[in-house]
Amino acid sequence: MTWLEEGGPSTLQAGKRPRTTLTPTLVLKDGRPVVALGSPGGDQQDQWQLLYLLRTIVGGYSPQQAIDAPSLHTTSIPGSFWPRTWEPGGAVVEDRLGADVIADLERRGHVITRAGDWSLGRLSSVTRDHETGVLSAAANPRGAQGYAAGR
Repeated sequence: MTWLEEGGPSTLQAGKRPRTTLTPTLVLKDGRPVVALGSPGGDQQDQWQLLYLLRTIVGGYSPQQAIDAPSLHTTSIPGSFWPRTWEPGGAVVEDRLGADVIADLERRGHVITRAGDWSLGRLSSVTRDHETGVLSAAANPRGAQGYAAGR
């Protein structure tokens, strides 16, 4: 993900590593791994993972509940991929977010694109309980391609 315009942080230069959207994530607790998660999805990966982390760490959701909950992402930043489009105030939402929430986002000035009920995200996670040694996995039902495995 390099840019050909000079002067930016992602400008193409010899010996410089290109930026990527790959963001596998490892969550530690007391220095020990407790959650591994990831998702394909370009610029949306970090946004979908943030929803998972907020839902599980702050909201008390189980990993599967966090993945199954309605999803959304912003399009209000230039895309990483050509033609690097963006929509100021743009947000793509699953309709399951609810008519009231979607209407409130629109009242606040967001330009909403409705994506359908089960269409955003491909997140999977594996958790480990260090007290019991039990591994648990959660996978995304969207797109009929989700699975999770750990060892």
